[in-house]
Amino acid sequence: MKKGMLAMIAVTILAGGVGYYAGRETPSSSAPSDASPQRNVLYWYDPMVPDQRFDKPGKSPFMDMPLVPRYADEGQADSGVNISARQQQNLGMKVAKVEKRVLTADFSAFGTVTSDERSLRIVPSPASGVVEKLFVRAPQQWVKAGEPLARLWIPDWTAAQQEYLAVRRLGEATLTRAARERLALQFMPAAIVRELERSGQPQTRITLRAEQAGYVAKLDTREGAQVTATAPLFELAALDPVWVIVDYPPTQAAQLAPGSEIIASVASWPGEQFQGRVSELLPQLETTTRTLRARIVLDNPQQKLKPGMFLTVKAAQNPHGQPVLAVPEESLIDTGSASRVLLADGEGHFSAASVTTGMTANGWTEIRSGLREGQQVVTSGQFLIDSEASLRSALPAQIAVKEYQTTGVVKALEGNTITLAHQPVPELQWGAMTMDFTLKQPADGIHVGDKVMFSFTLDDEQGATITHLMPGGEAMQ
Repeated sequence: MKKGMLAMIAVTILAGGVGYYAGRETPSSSAPSDASPQRNVLYWYDPMVPDQRFDKPGKSPFMDMPLVPRYADEGQADSGVNISARQQQNLGMKVAKVEKRVLTADFSAFGTVTSDERSLRIVPSPASGVVEKLFVRAPQQWVKAGEPLARLWIPDWTAAQQEYLAVRRLGEATLTRAARERLALQFMPAAIVRELERSGQPQTRITLRAEQAGYVAKLDTREGAQVTATAPLFELAALDPVWVIVDYPPTQAAQLAPGSEIIASVASWPGEQFQGRVSELLPQLETTTRTLRARIVLDNPQQKLKPGMFLTVKAAQNPHGQPVLAVPEESLIDTGSASRVLLADGEGHFSAASVTTGMTANGWTEIRSGLREGQQVVTSGQFLIDSEASLRSALPAQIAVKEYQTTGVVKALEGNTITLAHQPVPELQWGAMTMDFTLKQPADGIHVGDKVMFSFTLDDEQGATITHLMPGGEAMQ
């Protein structure tokens, strides 16, 4: 019996050996035929620097983490719909190209003309005396440059002028120069001194003249009035240029800046435009109307604009501005939380694209991301397409994106960027590290030093974006 068991064991070992060698000799072609095919990788990228792409896997040169693959089949599910030419005609569909245009802020406001206070000129009395003759007798009177305003009699000049004439006759240069300087200290104009030297007689009357063309804004004296030295007699204001003070809502604050070119029009001169520039943005908010104010300097060579007039002010077109990518304003579909457009490929196929918009002007809206130049967007009929229930499934608002969860400590918080020292993320093969994330929503109630739980997505364009963020102190233990 013992010999029989040994024989059975020998046979078993021999059979196992034969099977082992037979397996070693089996060709690789006998592997299961239903093995899943490998996914095609387009490139690898670092979610923190999504603009940089790599042609092979490895560790990121920017962060201590492995590169993430972008597969060819990601987001490639058909997100569009085919519409026949007849259906497009029935829907009244129209398309337009995405193109680069110079957009000028569509600013419009009303303003009031005032005098340019930088052009105001005060005409004072050079010395104490009497207004002997007044050539301008009423405020708002127009005067030309060099036109006489008033003649003053100044008896206090008599003694000093007689002393100067006496010293001058002595021929002593030093004394003569000292006496002449004494006349200048009494604000005696050089023209009066020259007439004194020419005639040899005291000159106690002086005629005040306008230094520039303008109108008399203030008249502070009358004939026969006694005046003191440096007392203001007239205030002259010019009308070229003029100021325009405009009130505009705070929502248009970004559309106006110092130096912006402005075009103004007035009902008194229909069809005529006045050119100017923004001089200053006044710092104080008007509390009664809750509006901001700006000061505009307008050229007024023919003095057609008068103080008190109301003007319509618009921003001038800037042909030398920087062109931006733009689409017709009517092509945008605003969902409340995002904006999108319908793209047309020209062969009856339409698909949705999420976009980030900028300024809007002259019926065009700036596109900051989501489109490229030359693409065609639907401008008419897109709302009818979007409202069809059957199409809603074909035109999703956004492609589902995988979310990752972990915990961390807030290290910095600025604007829509938060810096977190987070725990490892095994799904991404990330170790614990400190990095920046973009906030999808404001982090209300979260402060630096807080322990938080959060979810985030990865995208090769937006990077790491936090979708959910909440305090989570116990989760950090």
